[in-house]
Amino acid sequence: MEQNYDVIAIGAGHAGCEAAHAAALIGARTLLITMDMNKIAQMSCNPAVGGIAKGQIVREIDALGGAMGQVTDATTIQFRMLNRSKGPAMWSPRAQCDRGKFIWAWREVLDHTPNLYIWQDQVRKLIVDNGVAIGVETYLGMIFHAKSIILTAGTFLNGLMHIGRVKLPGGRCAEPPSLELAESIAQHGIRVSRMKTGTPVRIDARSVDFSLMVEQPGDTDGRRFSFFDSTNDHHEDKVRKDCFLPCWITYTNEEVHERLRAGLPDSPLYNGQIQSIGPRYCPSIETKLVTFPDKDQHQLFLEPEGTNTNEYYLNGFSSSLPINVQIEALKLIPAFRDLKIYRPGYAIEYDFFDPTQLHHSLESRVISGLFLAGQVNGTTGYEEAAGQGLIAGINAARHCTGQEPFVLKRDEAYIGVLIDDLVCKGVDEPYRMFTSRAEYRILLRQDNADARLTELGHHYGLANTARLEHYLKKEKEVERIIHFAEDYSVKMNDVNGLLEHLGTAPLVRSCKLVELLGRPQVTFKNLSSVLPRLQGLFDSIVDRHEEIIEAAEIVIKYKGYIMREVEQAQKMHRLEDIRIRGRFDYSTLQSISTEGRQKLIYHDPETLAQASRIPGVSPSDINVLLVLLGR
Repeated sequence: MEQNYDVIAIGAGHAGCEAAHAAALIGARTLLITMDMNKIAQMSCNPAVGGIAKGQIVREIDALGGAMGQVTDATTIQFRMLNRSKGPAMWSPRAQCDRGKFIWAWREVLDHTPNLYIWQDQVRKLIVDNGVAIGVETYLGMIFHAKSIILTAGTFLNGLMHIGRVKLPGGRCAEPPSLELAESIAQHGIRVSRMKTGTPVRIDARSVDFSLMVEQPGDTDGRRFSFFDSTNDHHEDKVRKDCFLPCWITYTNEEVHERLRAGLPDSPLYNGQIQSIGPRYCPSIETKLVTFPDKDQHQLFLEPEGTNTNEYYLNGFSSSLPINVQIEALKLIPAFRDLKIYRPGYAIEYDFFDPTQLHHSLESRVISGLFLAGQVNGTTGYEEAAGQGLIAGINAARHCTGQEPFVLKRDEAYIGVLIDDLVCKGVDEPYRMFTSRAEYRILLRQDNADARLTELGHHYGLANTARLEHYLKKEKEVERIIHFAEDYSVKMNDVNGLLEHLGTAPLVRSCKLVELLGRPQVTFKNLSSVLPRLQGLFDSIVDRHEEIIEAAEIVIKYKGYIMREVEQAQKMHRLEDIRIRGRFDYSTLQSISTEGRQKLIYHDPETLAQASRIPGVSPSDINVLLVLLGR
């Protein structure tokens, strides 16, 4: 039996959901194929969204018109803004979510998305005709044809789970792997390799002594991920606050470490059973012991899986050690002396494809019409996957009608940094986003993702008119506050008492409010207590006034830094405009370093700016290319 669609998305994880949702919203007739409709957008590991740099990605997805932010808000059981002690470029939102409700919230989004259809089945192979992806064949014998195919199979491609010396085929616990699909793609010349990730034990809260742990509450200021709320704000806040739950902190100890070390001979990571590379920045507990032998304790976070379950996730204790070793070691932690678990931690190996064989649109350079997103590109994390999925979905839909691809630049979004890193640099370990990867992170703040991207999302057909109008209203309010600060004169007598209390020098003359806000200790919040006109201005803001006030204050305080990064980005744009693909035979350029030649041949960058970001290509190599171009 055969059916025809514009776009097919294979896999309904975080990448697949965003991809299918985006393609369908733009107008493409879209089919989402998943093995289990009851596990759509499953949070396979940590029941949380966001974190350092990841939170910025989620806000960018939301600003563009994606759904992850709103689904997260609808299922949040704790919200925290991380790094508030640092500058705003480092602030990162993070939310604990109800795992079960997250699935059904996403399912509701997909069920109500026009042009989107869901089919429960497993894809067996990709159908390719003369280098063009034209469809897929499933294990139920279905053949679906499409103009664009998006592969978002996560860890399921030849997935193999490890618990001690036990090996089980699977893409997730109790879910079968995809055993033929990777081979059907690799046979066309797409390079395939293996990676490893892992997940920790799940704990029964009834067996935990919470009195021996440190409570970690969430924020109480009503923040959320989505810039746009389609429901009643006050009702939503009430629901959220009633459902908030704390996380808990405890630590390993030397007894725990001794038991874990004794189990290392049976660890798949150290007995040769696992050969692939795992994530550097989310190591297993056994890797922590080997890498940091002098540490006598490691911090663990016990995180709730939902509001109506006893299941808790032990963040920081990812492991593939034998079950008995995991349990015996954990029982040596006082809070877990009576421990009962739902399932042990495990490691999983899976296939991924070399992302340097992709265009920045995430379309394959080898197979036309095939787009790849998520862990199949060598990344780790729901947020990185969802960001890729959104871009793949937009471009898969545009590919159907022959339109130019949508590509985000490094100074426009963390998503742009992510994809550029993958395409230009490739991966030798699971890629995780950090603020340090972005050279323009003052521009790429979580608070201004809507200012950067909502108009783009609307232009490309993803963000609807209501979302655009909501952003424009917010932007107007931000500008009103900035203009007020630029025009309003502050008198010494009005603020010197406050300045003395804050421990900063008093005014020696009247000045504009914007000048006073240049002092680190001075904020709109503390000034509003002594400036009635300022408080009156804030009271006139009807919706989400704290978010608007904060956005205006950041622009005022960091204007100089922001302008400097804008200038730096504009300089780099000049290199982005210089196309070099197909203009050089790098093997003949003896004036370029040997490593530079090898890397340029391997990556074949499209622009000079992309070449400059390839590890091993030196600034002198770039200068040689500029000279040869006559620049």
